[in-house]
Amino acid sequence: MNTLFSIIIIISSLFLIATILLQPGKSQGLGTIGGGAESIWGKNKGQSFEDTLSKLTTISAILFIISALVLASIQ
Repeated sequence: MNTLFSIIIIISSLFLIATILLQPGKSQGLGTIGGGAESIWGKNKGQSFEDTLSKLTTISAILFIISALVLASIQ
């Protein structure tokens, strides 16, 4: 059981690192004040590559945290 959760932690951590490094920077300065509403309320919200990477990052982070907690409680 320990090895299973250790493998899950290793895979999810590598996937988490990869998805974080693939995400583009979101610091656009003051340009986001005027045009930020279009990206938030736009038609393509949730369908772009950046949104997919963000969702995958969230899922892998949740998987990493849960498996780390389970592994800590087992030991």
